[in-house]
Amino acid sequence: MLWNDIKFKYKLSIINENTLEEVAGLRISKLNGFSVLFFVLLILFSIAAVIIAYTPLRNYLPGYMNSEVRSLVVENALRVDSLQKLLERQNMYIMNIQDIFRGTVQADTITSIDSLTTVRADTLMERTEREADFRRQYEETEKYNLTNLTERPDVDDFIFYRPVNGLIVSKFDTDNKHYGIDIAVTSGESVLATLDGIVLLSSYTAENGYVIEVLHTQDFISVYKHCGSLMKGQGDVVRAGEAIALVGEVSGQTGEGGVTHLHFELWHKGRAVNPELYVVF
Repeated sequence: MLWNDIKFKYKLSIINENTLEEVAGLRISKLNGFSVLFFVLLILFSIAAVIIAYTPLRNYLPGYMNSEVRSLVVENALRVDSLQKLLERQNMYIMNIQDIFRGTVQADTITSIDSLTTVRADTLMERTEREADFRRQYEETEKYNLTNLTERPDVDDFIFYRPVNGLIVSKFDTDNKHYGIDIAVTSGESVLATLDGIVLLSSYTAENGYVIEVLHTQDFISVYKHCGSLMKGQGDVVRAGEAIALVGEVSGQTGEGGVTHLHFELWHKGRAVNPELYVVF
């Protein structure tokens, strides 16, 4: 019954109003109507699919961004970050010029305008007395900690990546309050995360330049000091072997004897451990 109703044809007639003569007529059924509607929708869908597949519109769909667009987005993001840092440095440069004109800073043959920019940035981030007191108390507490610092937890399943490729110029020495190792590297080399983790700290300090700290599983924390620039921010998730910073001029300014180096620390359960026991350098 339903099939017969779908196949039943209706006649659509166009009649002349004056003569009542049939001008045109069309016989159509529900089945024909559905078929015509289906083919029209199919044609419209095919045209839309062709436009999306062969035009740049596909880049606006999730998951369809090609590698060229991705690389362009990353490049633009890095360029914007570089321009922002350059703008901040130029603003400090202009402020220093204004200070010289006012007589606040005396320009001489020893201190250059560029070094004044660094001094201004350092003075804005000087260590507070509260921070210094906390550090002294912590160091005094750890000084009498009789726990074996060379104790190595069970990390057989971990693969520690080398943060940089270079020569170790300063060893781990808790007696001299050197809680990490110094690795001599060339300027511009990438600093890699030693394990998967989350960035705890990503900032600039007057004493250690750019510093980044990463929290890992098994209560490990890795610290990377004397960086030239940072590529990750606080709260970012990083993978082992992923670049998180770059070695730059800041390292050369803080390095011993003018040697550009990265200071790398590894902490486990609140205690500094020798990175050479975990990482193959």
